[in-house]
Amino acid sequence: MRIKVVWPGKTKDLNIRELQEYYLKHINRLGRCELVETKAAKGIHERYSKKILNFEAEELERYLEDSYIICLFHKGNEMSSEEMAVFMENKSVQVPRTMTFVVGGFLGVADRLLKRADYLLSLSRMTFSHELTRVILLEQIYRSLSIIKGKKFAK
Repeated sequence: MRIKVVWPGKTKDLNIRELQEYYLKHINRLGRCELVETKAAKGIHERYSKKILNFEAEELERYLEDSYIICLFHKGNEMSSEEMAVFMENKSVQVPRTMTFVVGGFLGVADRLLKRADYLLSLSRMTFSHELTRVILLEQIYRSLSIIKGKKFAK
């Protein structure tokens, strides 16, 4: 199973970055996962939100070719960790392409990426910062791979 996780910008919070690296290291012991941090748009003014989303979408799209695309989206489908493990295992057999998770920036994900996605996933009905969402996703990927491999994990 080939996994790729893409998001705009580098994680600025060093504590969160350490957690990302921790989970990425553990994921790569169980499978192969590539982390891609694309260019992030600058600026936060409301009137530029479409321009920011489009710029980030263009950067993200460079890494989506020949992928099964899973976009994180607050209105996406929720699932338990066990269900995510089954989902990932089934998709790796049914669709022998790279499974690419797309995490948006502070404004989310552009509509065109949501339309292009093969699956929309919500990690929770709660709202998390985009940097914290990255860690939560990596932890769930690690947990899913642990379940698939039959390894014990903390509940």
